[in-house]
Amino acid sequence: MLDNENAVVLVVDDEERIRRLLRMYLEREGYVIEEAEDGETALEMAVNNDYDLILLDLMLPGMDGIEVCEKLRDSKATPVIMLTAKGEEANRVQGFEVGTDDYIIKPFSPREVVLRVKALLRRSSKTKFLETDTTAKNVLVFPHLTIDHDAHRVTVNQNEVNLTPKEYELLYYLAHSPDKVFNREELLKDVWNYEFFGDLRTVDTHVKRLREKLNRVSEKAANMIVTVWGVGYKFEVGTD
Repeated sequence: MLDNENAVVLVVDDEERIRRLLRMYLEREGYVIEEAEDGETALEMAVNNDYDLILLDLMLPGMDGIEVCEKLRDSKATPVIMLTAKGEEANRVQGFEVGTDDYIIKPFSPREVVLRVKALLRRSSKTKFLETDTTAKNVLVFPHLTIDHDAHRVTVNQNEVNLTPKEYELLYYLAHSPDKVFNREELLKDVWNYEFFGDLRTVDTHVKRLREKLNRVSEKAANMIVTVWGVGYKFEVGTD
């Protein structure tokens, strides 16, 4: 799917004027928009439908955006952009920990939202930093772990691991250069794929979630993502 070809986006916000504004700008780009005004409705819609992306407000009546995303990640890896107020940094970090792919701070520019949506849709369908790869089939095979980039699939000991777009990109980026150490600034720039004024803990929370998912199947696979203290991370291929 290309980023402007009828992608279906779920907009979740309890303020009608914000939903209306986002709908107007996103529909101009050819996206199909559905709406929800509370967390419970949003979660039900997200679980029962295959949306290409969800714009999710953090502060919602009843079930907030953090809980919605956390419950959604039990069954789906739909890309999620969280909308947060300026003073909610701790909540944004928590959002990354439960599987949010990106966040936008309110008050926001609708044009920025469109650009972020386009960028995340591109990354969820085809990882930008691999577009120049000329191999006939993009498959990386390691002990305990296989990444099939053409199918956008990660398997650990023949078990498929359900990753969010950002978790997948981070894993592939590290695995594409085994034993090379990347600092957090490099990872933010190359994996996030646009100028990102974010906390470096964003990388740490994604690494943590990625390790947790791999570890559910294989501790050895999880241990291939190695912390290089004081620098960043690398993908280390074991000998067993």
